[in-house]
Amino acid sequence: MSEHLPVISGKVFIKFLEKIGFTLVRINGSHHRLRHPDGRVTTVPVHRNMDLPKGLLRKIIREDLKMDNEDFQKLFIQFGR
Repeated sequence: MSEHLPVISGKVFIKFLEKIGFTLVRINGSHHRLRHPDGRVTTVPVHRNMDLPKGLLRKIIREDLKMDNEDFQKLFIQFGR
């Protein structure tokens, strides 16, 4: 599978996270805080329909979701938009 990450807006990414078990804990301005029952936590900025920067998306996937890019892409394709 290719190493290229999909272009995702904050709103779409939050919907994806909710489909894989994350729940919205709080919103502080444009930053949405989500938590998974297993303890993982992440913050996603939602600025209108702007896309998430690639570096931030990579950081969230690697450090917050504790996945590699390939696993993320498989899940993202499976759940679709």
